[in-house]
Amino acid sequence: MAKGSPGIKAVSLEMSGVLNRLGGNIKRARMRRGIKQGDLAERVSISRPTLRKLERGDPTVSLAVLVQVLDVLGLAGQLHHIADPDADVLGKALEEAGMQKKRVDSPRSKDHLDF
Repeated sequence: MAKGSPGIKAVSLEMSGVLNRLGGNIKRARMRRGIKQGDLAERVSISRPTLRKLERGDPTVSLAVLVQVLDVLGLAGQLHHIADPDADVLGKALEEAGMQKKRVDSPRSKDHLDF
């Protein structure tokens, strides 16, 4: 039995549907632009099977491939909306209520210097 990626096992049924829709949206954008799969794959420097996986919503496709494809399609500008702190209603409410941790990262030793 193949082990598979832990990320695949972590994808809920709902999020699997979201990935499928995202892949379908990407396919539709490609087709609207009249770009063949092979041509897009070549422009992004990926294989056609990888592009097909992305268009099917396969969770094993890397985030870098997604971003590259969106860039070639002229859609990467929409990425800044994802996880926008100003649109995070729950996070802002927790912050205002003082329920979030004051320090998220572990403290660094004073001996440690970053260059």
